[in-house]
Amino acid sequence: MALVPGTRIGPYEVTAQIGVGGMGEVYRATDTKLKRQVAIKVLPASVAGDADRLARFQREAEVLASLNHPNIAAIHGLEESDGIKALVMELVEGPTLAELLVRRAGPSGPAGLPLDEALPIAKQIAEALEAAHEQGIIHRDLKPANIKVRPDGTVKVLDFGLAKAMENVGRDFSPAGHAGSKHPAYVPPSQAPTITTPAMMTGAGMILGTAAYMSPEQARGRAVDKRADIWAFGAVLFEMLSGTRAFEGEDIAETLGAVIHKEMVWSRLPVSTPASIRTVLQRCLEKDPKQRLRDIGDVRLALEGAFETAAALAIGTATPPPHSWLAWGLATVLGAALLAVLGTGSFWQVALAPAETRLEIVTPDTDRPAMFALSPDGQQLVFVASGGGTSRLWLRALASTRARPLAGTEGAINPFWSPDSGAIGFFSGGALKRLDLANGEPQTLAPALNGNSGAWNSDNIIVFAPSGTTPLMKVSATGGSVTAATALAARQTGHGWPRFLPGGRRFIFYASGGPDVTGIFLGSLDGGVPSLVTPATRSGAYLPSGWLLWVRGEALVAQRLDVARAALTGDLLTVATEVAASDTAQSPVSVSATGLIAYRTGEGVARQLAWFDRTGTPRGTVGEPDATLRGPRLSPDGRQVVLDRTIQGNVDVWLLDGARTVRLTFDPSTDDRALWSRDGKRIVFRSRRSGAGDLYQKLVTGAGGEERLEASSFLNTPLTWSPDGRTVLFGVTDPKTNQDIWMLSLVGNRTPTAFVKTPFREVYAAFSPDQRWVAYQSDESGRPEIYLRRFVPPGAAAGSDVGQWLVSTMGGVTPAWGFDGRELFYLDPAGSMMAVPISTSESAIAPGAPVSLFPTRVYGGGLDSQQGRQFDVAPDGRFLINQEVAGAVDPITVIQNWNPEAKR
Repeated sequence: MALVPGTRIGPYEVTAQIGVGGMGEVYRATDTKLKRQVAIKVLPASVAGDADRLARFQREAEVLASLNHPNIAAIHGLEESDGIKALVMELVEGPTLAELLVRRAGPSGPAGLPLDEALPIAKQIAEALEAAHEQGIIHRDLKPANIKVRPDGTVKVLDFGLAKAMENVGRDFSPAGHAGSKHPAYVPPSQAPTITTPAMMTGAGMILGTAAYMSPEQARGRAVDKRADIWAFGAVLFEMLSGTRAFEGEDIAETLGAVIHKEMVWSRLPVSTPASIRTVLQRCLEKDPKQRLRDIGDVRLALEGAFETAAALAIGTATPPPHSWLAWGLATVLGAALLAVLGTGSFWQVALAPAETRLEIVTPDTDRPAMFALSPDGQQLVFVASGGGTSRLWLRALASTRARPLAGTEGAINPFWSPDSGAIGFFSGGALKRLDLANGEPQTLAPALNGNSGAWNSDNIIVFAPSGTTPLMKVSATGGSVTAATALAARQTGHGWPRFLPGGRRFIFYASGGPDVTGIFLGSLDGGVPSLVTPATRSGAYLPSGWLLWVRGEALVAQRLDVARAALTGDLLTVATEVAASDTAQSPVSVSATGLIAYRTGEGVARQLAWFDRTGTPRGTVGEPDATLRGPRLSPDGRQVVLDRTIQGNVDVWLLDGARTVRLTFDPSTDDRALWSRDGKRIVFRSRRSGAGDLYQKLVTGAGGEERLEASSFLNTPLTWSPDGRTVLFGVTDPKTNQDIWMLSLVGNRTPTAFVKTPFREVYAAFSPDQRWVAYQSDESGRPEIYLRRFVPPGAAAGSDVGQWLVSTMGGVTPAWGFDGRELFYLDPAGSMMAVPISTSESAIAPGAPVSLFPTRVYGGGLDSQQGRQFDVAPDGRFLINQEVAGAVDPITVIQNWNPEAKR
């Protein structure tokens, strides 16, 4: 139902409706406090009650508010009144670009804008896109209807990023009376609204954009990056100059087919179009994104004539001929080189600093895209890849085009370099190891059950993280005793990803835990309390020139680090955008001592929930592939799945129910690790909304809200829910005792009591179906093994001995019971599914010999990945496994001559 004039939303009084569509209803309104005219956008009534839409509406407002640029329509605020949420935006007077083009059409047919009118508009559009891309935001639906031109000539780009955050449920509004329309409400196929598929929820297979301006990769439903915006910009510029759309069809399908298969008709451009502009358009509208321009800033510079000027200085020509992008680039380089030879004085030294270059390194298939490291001398790159076989370390010289696998590194993860670039440290088989490239024989240095990172200084000291839930440790690079390098502060749950600063005594590292103690810290081998440098959600790197680099959102950013004060100073600069997604704190970034920067872009490695029988035969899949799926748990009847899923950096609990994907939690903090009650009506989960990790429960239907069960200054993780529904076992990360298993009664006295509390690490508990036994994982033997212990309810007398039985024989993680309690399953260190027959008596239990069933390719492998159990067992005996889908990933980009001064 449309809002009528006079409706008040906060201080804003609606005066008229100015647009309507599936993406929102837009009204002109008066700000009664500041006496100004604004535009307000509300969700259509058809989705106004959808909690998921409302949550994304909120996040969209926050994203748009971060874009402060004169060519982007500003967001003033987010208002709520009588259940209506509204975005309050700058009211932009003037026609849309689509309306301007319609006005240019005459009796003789379509006509474009004059060059002197089109280019200023195009430059402002490019500036708007450049500002957004620097913030890691892609428009994805750039078109003339989303571009307004004010009477003073100022361009405003509208609806920036909206399609990225909201599914389309109807028609986008576009200008009435477009050329060829017979009715004011008619929307031509090429102006059709944003299109989506059911795969919208996964980000894979997504068709997102307006048909006539979609890039070919969008039209095919593939993942896109900022190059999709560059394509759309080219399509808009072509239409501005020619008066006709670059790609047209009678309907959406035909238009998409033209985008994918048909070649451009360049003859539609006016004969007066400069060759340099033709070249820009050709590079913007390359169907292969790898051949397309990668940065809209380059397009802006080309429109401003920057390259023509450089070429003219050196070679005497200002306009390259058609189809001569390569020659144009060579002219620019030659011009700069010639000026470097001729020029003297400080002006030339500044103007002709070495040009920044970016080299793309294609790696073999990998399910560990963030695990790579530049050598300190900047000559080599080591990375983890499978190449279609076993995952291991690969080495490539940057001067070469070939990489080679390193023998003896099967299953290796998280490589790092010695300071002389002659050896590589890594983790494999529950140990920290080193490989000297001269002799090729790996050596074991120290235990590291789930080592996630390391750093090596010039004094031959290695600082490393034995797992994701411990302080950093240090050991000699030749092996020996292991001692602590850091200590967990209150409410911190783990330290990792250290990187040494020049001098080898100080290092940065990442700390996880409560919101106020998570981020990048500065520590020292000389002791002292580490200092927080910046809050962050992912790890960082340090350039010897004094810059701290880290990932914020989807962008790689940099800022000066004052080491003496442990404080960031100066401007925050964007180094790269669309940095590879991850659901861990590991950033896909590495630097060399020579100043090289390496990073990887992309959507991350997909995971797929897949069914298997006990022979390992595939029996189908559940849901769509997704790079962020984690911790699947089957409902008691085996028909539904709850799991963790990350959308726009926010981790929440989701429900898969047949073809439906339903979000169950909505808090902006992390909500994860959900468990089912035996009756299938409730879940218990962990939330970091008010601390390091509290326990909450809620009905799966969403009715009745959420109830906090346990609050703590430590990280609490729900592990298993008793069949009678009265007790939850949960893990507690305590700096004094490592990780322990505690009990929480849901009836009567809710004071938690310890179930297993030792100096060792006890995790991943699982109740037997009869509730008499608990299987769990412990490293008391020096490696993860599976144990059994009798369950004594909270408050009951335990007797003289509850007993403990060893189940696994060669290591094991993440136990799970068969539905009848006669078998126990777990993963061995290689990731194979293991089965153990279980016999019980009144007071004892007798596990049989473990039997290997099949290799799983489960997320995390057989390692204790700190991400929770990644499989579950259905009542009919099938296994639901969260598998990593190893495959092609985006190349690693290496930046040489990064010049921060040029970014200011």
